[in-house]
Amino acid sequence: MSTAIAISTVAPATNSVNSEQAKSHITNRYEAIDLATALKTQERYQEERKKRLRPDGLDQYVNLGDTEEPSYKRFLRDPWDNGSTASLTLKDNAHFKFVILGAGIGGLLFAVRLVGAGFQPEDIVIVDAAAGFGGTWYWNRYPGVMCDVESYIYMPLLEETGYMPKHKYAYGEELREHANRVARQWSLENRAMFRTLITQCTWDDNTAEWAVKMTQKAFSADTTTASVRADFVMLVPGLLNRPKLPKLPGLGNFQGQSFITSRWDYNVTGGNQEAPEMRQLQDKRVGIIGTGASAVQAVPHLARWSKELLVFQRTPAAVDVRGQKATDEEEWRQKICTGPGWQMARSRNFASFLANTQPPEPVDLVSDSWTSFPSFSVLTGGAKTIGIDEIPDHVANLHRLDMPRAERIRARVGEVVSDQEIAEKLKAWYPGWCKRPGFHDEYLQAFNLPNVQLVDTNGKGIERLTEAGVMANGRTYHVDVLIWSTGFELGVLGSPGSRCGVQVIGRAGLDMEDKWAKGVATLHAVCTNGFPNMFFAGANQAGASPNYTPTLETFAQHIAKIISESTRRIGEAQPAAKVVIEATQEAEQAWSRRVIAGAPTLAPMAGCTPSYYNAEASLDNMSREEQMLAAPAGPWPAGLNSFMDVLEDWRSRDGELEGLHISGVQVD
Repeated sequence: MSTAIAISTVAPATNSVNSEQAKSHITNRYEAIDLATALKTQERYQEERKKRLRPDGLDQYVNLGDTEEPSYKRFLRDPWDNGSTASLTLKDNAHFKFVILGAGIGGLLFAVRLVGAGFQPEDIVIVDAAAGFGGTWYWNRYPGVMCDVESYIYMPLLEETGYMPKHKYAYGEELREHANRVARQWSLENRAMFRTLITQCTWDDNTAEWAVKMTQKAFSADTTTASVRADFVMLVPGLLNRPKLPKLPGLGNFQGQSFITSRWDYNVTGGNQEAPEMRQLQDKRVGIIGTGASAVQAVPHLARWSKELLVFQRTPAAVDVRGQKATDEEEWRQKICTGPGWQMARSRNFASFLANTQPPEPVDLVSDSWTSFPSFSVLTGGAKTIGIDEIPDHVANLHRLDMPRAERIRARVGEVVSDQEIAEKLKAWYPGWCKRPGFHDEYLQAFNLPNVQLVDTNGKGIERLTEAGVMANGRTYHVDVLIWSTGFELGVLGSPGSRCGVQVIGRAGLDMEDKWAKGVATLHAVCTNGFPNMFFAGANQAGASPNYTPTLETFAQHIAKIISESTRRIGEAQPAAKVVIEATQEAEQAWSRRVIAGAPTLAPMAGCTPSYYNAEASLDNMSREEQMLAAPAGPWPAGLNSFMDVLEDWRSRDGELEGLHISGVQVD
C-alpha cells in the first residue's frame, strides 16, 4: 500500500530494449541467464505489452472523485462512518494558523513536527473527507489488507510512541489504530475536521493568508459550505487515495451487489475486518475484477468463503514471497529497537538496497523480497547519474539484474499452482520495475482450490457488464457479487492541487494548473513560486521508495524547520508582522535542473507494460516537446538517501533558508 513512481522521458523509439543497439549490449551483459533465453524473454515482454496497449490510455478510467454520474459515484459511500467520531464544525470565516489537508500518515507527521517545532495543537486543523484518521488505512479494510513494506520502517514514530508492531507486515486494523495513537499522543484527536472537502484555496496578498473554501457533510447528511482563513495551507493527500473504475458499457445494468475494495461492504459479505468470516458468500458466485495489490491480498479470503470465485485478470501480478511472521519480542529489543535513531537508520538501510548502492551495506537489516530487488532502482534512483550515451548500457544492465529474479518468480508460479495451464496465465511477462510487485504467501495457492476460476482476458480486460454478470472473452460470466479491485489514480503529472481535487489560486490570480501545464517546478519538492505559505507532499522531484514514510518524515521535518525559522526571523525584526514564505523562481529552476539531469536513469521505463507507473503507457507516446515538459516531474535521481541528505544539509545551515524569500507583512 505504498509506492514509488517514475516518469520516463526517453523516447521508446530511440531507446527501446528491443532495439538492435540494446541487443548488442545484452550480448555482453547477461551473465546469470544465457543469451538465447534473454532475447526470447525480451521478445515475450514486447509481445505481452502490445496486447495491453490501448489508444485511450488514462481515459479508459473514471476517477470516482471527479464524476457526478450516480452509477459511479455510489461506490464512494463511506461504509465506516457511524457518526461516533468527533469532528470540528466548519464555521464561516474561522481562522487557523495551519490547515492540513489529509488525516493519514503524512498529515499526522506534518502536524506532529509542527508541534515539535513549538507550535500548539490549537494552531492546527486537519481536514479530511473521511470520518477518522488513517488515510488509506481508514478506507481500505478489505479482508487480508496489510502493508507490503516492513512495519518496523513503515509505521511512523515508533520510537516516540514506544510501540512494537505485532507482525513484520502490519495489518490494516493495526495501522489505523496506530494513526489514532499518534493523534492522541500529540493532542491532535480533537483537531480534525472530518467529512470535509477543501474545494478551493485562494491567496490574498492584502491579508497575507489563504481563503479556503470547504464543504462539510454532517453524519445526518446536512451539508455546510463555508470559507475559512489560514496563514499556511499544507496539501498532504497521500499517493493512492483516488479510486478509479474502468469506463465500461452496462455499468449501471448489473443487478447483483457490487462495491470497490477500498469501500468493502461487509453487509454483503458478512464478517468484518477484525474477523473476516464472510459466511454470506457461501452460497454466492463472486467475481473480482483486477489482480493488483488489493486483489492479491483479498483473493485468498474470498476463495475461503465463496461458493465460487472468478478472478478476472488483464495483466498478472508478479507475486514474490512475503514471509509474514509475528514480531518476536526478544528480537525486537536486541536487534531492531537498538537505540536512538534506530528507525531512520533501518529505513536508510532499506533504501540503500532498493537503490542498489555500491558497495552494498554490510548488513541487510530488513532482509525481505524488496531488498533482494536491485533492479527496482529504475524507480527509486541510485548513486550513479546516467548520461544519454550510457543509456543502452544502463538498460541492459538493469535487465541483467532483473531477469534472474523475474525468472525465479515465474518459476515459483509453476511450482505452487498445480494446473500448469493456469500457472502459465499467472506468470508476469514484464520487467520487475514496470508494475507494482506483489508479495504474498497464499495468493497463488488459492488457484489450486476447486471453487476458484481464473478468467484470463489475454491482456484485453473485460468487455462490458450485463444484468447477470461480466462479459469477457466473448462470453458472459454470471455472478451474484462483483468486487472492483481496479486501483487508484496516481496522477504523475498532476499538480499538488489537482491530486487533492482542490483549485489553487496563488499570487495575481495564478492557477496552479496553469503553472504545472508549463512543467513541474518546486523547491525541494515541498513548495513552489507564486504560492506563498503553501506546502505539499508528493512524489515529483522527491526521493522515491516503496516505503513512503521516510519521505513524508523528511517533508514534515523540513517544512516545520522552514516555518519555525522564518517565524523566528520575522518575529525578531517585525514583531507584529505576519510571515510570508515563498520559493524563488531561481531556486526552483535550479532544483528542477538537478532532477532533469537524472532523467536518463529512467530509460528502462520506456516500453514498459501499461500501469499507473507510466500513465498507462501514454508517456511513451509523448512528443519530444511533451517529454521535455514532463522531465522535471520525475523523482530525485540519486535515490531517497541522497534526497534526505541534501535537505538535511540545507537545514543544517541555520538561518540561511537559501532559495526562499521571507518577508513580514503588516496587516491591520
